[in-house]
Amino acid sequence: MKSLGCAPADFFDLKGQGHEELFASISEVWEILPKISAYLKKHLPKGSQGKLLGQPVIGKDVYLGEGTIVEPGAYIRGPAWIGKNCEIRHGAYLRENVIAGDGCILGNSSEFKNCLLLAGAHAPHFNYVGDSILGRGVNLGAGVILSNYRLDGQVIRVRKSGTLVETGLRKFGAIVGDGASVGCNAVLNPGSLVAPKAKILPGTIWVGEKSKG
Repeated sequence: MKSLGCAPADFFDLKGQGHEELFASISEVWEILPKISAYLKKHLPKGSQGKLLGQPVIGKDVYLGEGTIVEPGAYIRGPAWIGKNCEIRHGAYLRENVIAGDGCILGNSSEFKNCLLLAGAHAPHFNYVGDSILGRGVNLGAGVILSNYRLDGQVIRVRKSGTLVETGLRKFGAIVGDGASVGCNAVLNPGSLVAPKAKILPGTIWVGEKSKG
C-alpha cells in the first residue's frame, strides 16, 4: 500500500474553503492544530447571524453564520467560528477553538475541541472530535471517536513514508480527508491519517493511516 503524504494538499482541496491562511506555510498537515487559537483571535468576525432555538448557551467570542441554527441544549463555549447554514443540534458541546465551514452538522451529544471542520462535514451523533481536522463532505457515523491522547502521555507519532515521525503534539486526534466516511462506533487512535474518499468500517479500532478504498 502506498504511504500517504502528510501535506495539507494530500488530504484537502484547499481552494475556496474560506480559511486558507490556516494552511499557509504548512508542510505537515498536523501543524495546523496549534495555530487554530491564534487564528481565531486574529480573524473571528464580530456579531452573529445565526438563529437560536429556545435557550442554548452561547459564550463570548462565538460567531454564527447566516442560516445557521442552534438547537436548545447546545453549549458553545468559544472561541468558535461557525459558517453558513450549519446545524448545531441539541446536546452538542463546542469547547474552545472550533471552526466549522458552511453546511456542517455538529450533532446530538457530540463534543468538539480545537478542531477544524471544512464545508459539509458531518459529525451528527455521539461523536468526539478533538484536535482533529475533517475535510469537505466527511461523514462520521454514530458513536465515532477521534481519540486525541495516548494513554502513556507521550508525544504522538505518525507514519510517514514507512517511518514513525514525532509530531511534537501530545494532543492530536485524526486528519480525515475530503469525502471520507467512518462507520458507526469506530475509534480512530491518536495520530490517524485517513485519505480522501477512504472508508473505515463500523466498529473498527483504527491505528495509523488509511488509503483510499
